[in-house]
Formats: sequence, C-alpha cells, structure tokens
Amino acid sequence: MSEYVVEMKDIVKDFGEVHAVKDGQFTLKKGEIHSLIGENGAGKSTMMKLLYGMYPITAGEIYINGEHMTKLDPKIAINHGIGMVHQEFMLVNELTVLENVILGFEPVKGMTIDFDKARKDIQHYIDRYNMEIQLDKKVSQISVGEAQRVEIIKTLMRGAEIIILDEPTAVLTPQETGKLFEILFNLKAEGKSLVFISHKLNEVMTISDRISVMRQGTYMGTVNKEETSPLDLTKKMIGREVFLNIEKDYSKAGEKILEVKDVWIPSQKESSKIRGMSLYVRAGEIVGIAGIDGNGQSELIEAITGLRRVEKGSVILNGKDITNKTPRRIRETGLAHIPEDRNTRGLNRTMSIEDNLVAVELDKKPFTSGIFMNVSEQDKYADHMVKEFDIRPADYKLPTSSLSGGNAQKVVVAREVSMNKPLLVASQPTRGVDIGAIESIRNTLEKAKKSGAGVLLVSAELEEIISLSDRIIVIHEGKITGEMPAGEANENNLGLLMMGADDQVETDKEGEKCHE
Repeated sequence: MSEYVVEMKDIVKDFGEVHAVKDGQFTLKKGEIHSLIGENGAGKSTMMKLLYGMYPITAGEIYINGEHMTKLDPKIAINHGIGMVHQEFMLVNELTVLENVILGFEPVKGMTIDFDKARKDIQHYIDRYNMEIQLDKKVSQISVGEAQRVEIIKTLMRGAEIIILDEPTAVLTPQETGKLFEILFNLKAEGKSLVFISHKLNEVMTISDRISVMRQGTYMGTVNKEETSPLDLTKKMIGREVFLNIEKDYSKAGEKILEVKDVWIPSQKESSKIRGMSLYVRAGEIVGIAGIDGNGQSELIEAITGLRRVEKGSVILNGKDITNKTPRRIRETGLAHIPEDRNTRGLNRTMSIEDNLVAVELDKKPFTSGIFMNVSEQDKYADHMVKEFDIRPADYKLPTSSLSGGNAQKVVVAREVSMNKPLLVASQPTRGVDIGAIESIRNTLEKAKKSGAGVLLVSAELEEIISLSDRIIVIHEGKITGEMPAGEANENNLGLLMMGADDQVETDKEGEKCHE
C-alpha cells in the first residue's frame, strides 16, 4: 500500500495553446501539511484544481488513496474525501452563514430542511476547532477571516480528509493568519492531510512539513522544511534572489495633492464607519494606512475614489473639491486607483487583457481617432505593457479570466500606474501575488513617488507599510489612532495603535514632536 493519500504523476494541462502545466508532480502523506509554492502562473493552483476535478488533465496520472482516478469532477473528488478552499470564496453574500454551509447538502426532516440538526452539526466543528463563526449573520456582514472559516467548515461537513487551501492568507490580517494556522495545526493533529498553496515564504516555513516548488508549469523538486531556507526556495521559484526592501528616496515632499477634511462616511458595519477623519498626501511621498481589516480603510478609499458617498466633510484633489463626484470625474481630476478587489472593481474578467489595459483611456488618443478606434495603437500599447510588467501568458488577446490572480493584478497595476496621475491610490496592491511580483509592484510604487506622484497606500501587510511609506497613519474603528514617520514605526507600536491603544497614541504624538 502506498504511503501517499495523493499521487500526481507526470501531469500535463493545456488550455488551447497555453501550457499551464508541463511537468507536474505532487505527493501528499496522511497527517501532513505540504506546501505547493511558485510564482503566479507557475501552475500550482491549476495542479490542485486538477486534483479537485475542476479541469480534466491533458496527460498524466492521479491516485487518491491508491486508487487510479480515470475520471475526476468535484463531486467525485468530494466523495473521495477531498475539499478545496478557493482563493475567491464560493459563498452567497445574501444567505446566512448557516445557509451557506449546508447549501446543496441540506439535512431534511420530512419535506423541510432540518435547520436544528444543521445548526447542531455545524456547532460541533465550531467548538472542536474554536472557529468563532456567527451562524445567523449574512456572509456580507462578516469579516474575510470569518468567511474563510466558513469555507473550511463547509469542507469538513462534506467529509473532507484532504483539504486544499489556495492562497489562504492572501486576504487575511496577521491576526487572522495566526488564527488560521491554529486551526490548520489542529486539523493536522487529527490526521487530516493539507495542501497549502502560497507564495509567502515566511508562512510556508512556519506551517509546512514538506514543500514542493513549481516554476513556469514545471516541477522543481520537493524538500523537507528543515532542509531548506527562504533564500533557497526563492531561487527555485524564480531562478534568482529577490529584494523586497525598497531603497526609499527621502527627498522633501511637495504640495498637498490630496486633502481629506473632517469626513464622515457611512458603512454597513459599525466598526467601519468613518467619524470625522482628516488626512493629507503630498506630491512625492507615500502615505501608508495601517489597520486591522474592517476598521474603515475600504470605506475611506471608496469615498476618495467616488465609490461611496460622504455624509459630511470634503475631499480635495489637486485643489478641486471632488466630494461625491463620479469616479470618472475624479479620475479626470488626477487620480489613479488600484482597488482592493481586482475582480469586482479593477477588471472585466470576460474581456481581453488588452481591453482591460486600455479601458479607462479608450476614448482618448492614441487609442481612438475621431469616432474610430485605433486598434493598431491599442495592440502596440498592450504588447508593451505585457512585456514591461511581465504579465503571463504574454498573449494580450487572451481573456483576463485565463490569468492567475497575481497576473490579473499586474494588469490593474500596469494600467493605473502608466497613466501618470498626480495621485495614486493603491489598496492592497500586492494581495495574492507572488514574491517576484511583490518586488516589481513595490518598485513601481516607489518609482511613481520619485516621479512626483502622491501615493496613498493601504495594505494589510505591516512589513509592506513600513517598507514603502514615508508617513504612516493608523486607524481603528473609523478613527485615526496615531500617525508617525515610517522610521519610527515597528510591528509592535503599530499593532498597539491598530487595536486602539490610547496610551500609545500619546506616546507616538510626543515622539512625532521630538522628531520634528
């Protein structure tokens, strides 16, 4: 009998002319956490979607608990004890948590759904793994971390012994990541077998027993965690060393590009309401916004960019009042925007890479000539952007839906940065992208600053906020709890402010005065 609960041998997967996986190899032991890492587009998510039966393999063999799988679809995979928590959650926002968990697998009593039994069954997993889930709230009302726990319970309720987690920490705060790891270690201790798809090497080194690396669709090898290092893994992933610490230019900032004056912004969640917030961004500086997810960052950015109404106060861009103007008018005033959710706000996934790259400037020269579109100029521009930002695959005529999450993010970053607007609002710009793309995007933001743009950066990664920012503003429950130069910031003092520690605020204010 095989020591592996999963074996994937000589896997090939083609999507037309695109070779997503050329040589895929993967094994999983019972009761282990096996990380699968690689750049965006390396084929790691595709490999696991093949195991889950979402795509048919082009060539190769898959064995589950020693059984050769001649056919696979999600139903067969679930029946063989495989569950998958996708990077983009498969939840219905307007249904409750309880309804989402049992959807498609509802227990019945006579002719009706037995909600009492469902609640009891789900509560068993909540208690067993300390999941902290509110069953009666709608999914639209819960945090991202809680939504992910809902997805994990869904797999357990369906009898999963093998659980695939695709970039599970991409949308989590450090606190939520720690909570997730507790759950995964508990699952492992009970004999569950876990696949952890990621590009965050510090997390991979924390959570893994074994680590497999893919590069450009090809298997690069498997190592035990104790036998490797982040540097070795980086070289296997992309063939070179990566430098995430940016050499910041501390040249004096210029005039105020953005002024947010005493704004009050509504929200569905009480903790996210903005109450009398004021801040500014100068030309030639990066201002970082730090805070635990759900404390008003999204509402603030939506108000600045015209996606949410301001109740009171004003937003000034380039000396012009843009309060409650349309997103198009605000863009024309001088704003570029990398949204936190690339799929709902940044891209039309059904359209081509080229269409998405030229979308916001399509009615301007050189993309149009009079009433006619200039297709050759659009092609030329798209070809240049695909190469400059290393978007893979490089065929700009492909639909954006064919791209991995990280490469889709590159399309958004390429489009917004290339417009050279006075203000760049970047919300979670490196969320869900690999280490090579993180390096590229961070350098792009620093380059925008050096060119004279003001950059407002929101990120759940404190290391990123500290590394990139010139000034850091911390918010908690819709209010600013502290502000400091990046040189005075660390994860400890920022973390306290993120939790709303008032005594720390006073300390930091005094520190700012001394710094001045």
